[in-house]
Amino acid sequence: MGLPVYSPRRRTGLLLSGTGTAGAYQAGVIAALAEAGVKIDLVAAHGAGVFNALAVAVDGAATLADGGAWTRLGLRRAYRWRPALRLAAAGLLAVLLLLISPGLLVALAGMAYALSLVAALANLPAAAEWLLQSYGRALEVLFRPPIVPTLVPRAMVLGLLVVAGVLSVAAVRAAWTERSRRGLRGAFWWRLVGAPLGADEPGASLVDALWRLVRGASGGSGQTSADMGRRYVDLLVENLGQPGFREVLVAVHDLDARRDLVGAVLAPDAAPAFAARRTGPGPREAETMDFNGIHSGLVPDILVGAQRLPVVTPPHAVVFPSESYWRGELHHLCDRPDLASRLLEEMIAAGAEQVLLVGPSPPPAGPHSLRARPLDLRARVGAVVRSIETAAFDDAWTRALAATPTVFVIRPVHNPVGPFDFAGVYDEASDRRRTPTDLVRQGYDDAYQQFIEPVVARGGRDAESA
Repeated sequence: MGLPVYSPRRRTGLLLSGTGTAGAYQAGVIAALAEAGVKIDLVAAHGAGVFNALAVAVDGAATLADGGAWTRLGLRRAYRWRPALRLAAAGLLAVLLLLISPGLLVALAGMAYALSLVAALANLPAAAEWLLQSYGRALEVLFRPPIVPTLVPRAMVLGLLVVAGVLSVAAVRAAWTERSRRGLRGAFWWRLVGAPLGADEPGASLVDALWRLVRGASGGSGQTSADMGRRYVDLLVENLGQPGFREVLVAVHDLDARRDLVGAVLAPDAAPAFAARRTGPGPREAETMDFNGIHSGLVPDILVGAQRLPVVTPPHAVVFPSESYWRGELHHLCDRPDLASRLLEEMIAAGAEQVLLVGPSPPPAGPHSLRARPLDLRARVGAVVRSIETAAFDDAWTRALAATPTVFVIRPVHNPVGPFDFAGVYDEASDRRRTPTDLVRQGYDDAYQQFIEPVVARGGRDAESA
């Protein structure tokens, strides 16, 4: 079976799928496509790809040539353990050391006795006697009040109070940040523990990078999130149809409504179909947002919410406009790793005739290709997310083959960098450390090897020969 035929005359959609470090791989692919002059009419994304899609839509592909925001050092703080949990873990470790300190002292006594025995055998009676007497005096001082019997229990209680205080302050701060008056179900200690991973990054860095792209030479600071969103939409709508500007579809999951939300800026010929789906029967009105309207101020919120993951990170709280379907309600947004299929459906409805799927997940494993499983919770969550992404990518690929005339796929054959590994990870297969910068280069190379050279270049040669 030959390779599918690419035609620049067809309406082409680019679908970006993946979480976390996936953005770096996608940036490399986008840079290669822009360099090769591949025509993209519509770009859709969820998760990490939301930033790339928003950037590409406003002629920002050049900023992704070297990875752009995805290679910033600040992203090494992305998806780390929450500071409150790190402090609490340090406090509990200190309490544990205090708890076992009497046993450690007894163990040291045994070692001192063994050393004194060795000294006696070596005909060093003075050293042996000094070891026993010195350690005996030390034990007498330590176990006599107030050190071990009094101060150690008090220090343990103080440590536990500090841990409880840190978690309580973090819980109050989280409740204040949520801005929600709705009640909570369940025991209070679940509020103390909360989501294990922080989510200030990469959302903060990506919003800043998007603002730098949108503000251009005009500069300015102190813009609110809503002002930034409106400015982005105005820039895109005013220039849509010009070289470098493209239609955009982005998706996020609403935890409160239990729905997928899709926001879009589409060309005038495609917008009516999207509007008809939005106002038609069923749930479309609640699940779709035309950014060229009252939802324009939500663009940064969608970007931040797309970087949040279910359960392991706190969701992003957003207040909908009072004129919208949700009437000013406060909802919580996060990514859903298998949103690619929903976006594909929306792209086809928007008239995409050929689709280019881009994802960081390697193909599913076959026999005798299993790898060592991670032990730490953060890496295990990343492995679960990557596994779900792989299945979702293959599902979207299957649907695209059945629904569109032509579908192309760009994905790595091997990618050891997990969704949370912004600081890099050691790769056993290549015996070296891999970083997001390497992912940018890998995406660039894969785009040429899997699509540009075998498909685009071949199509050009066929057209010339014809």
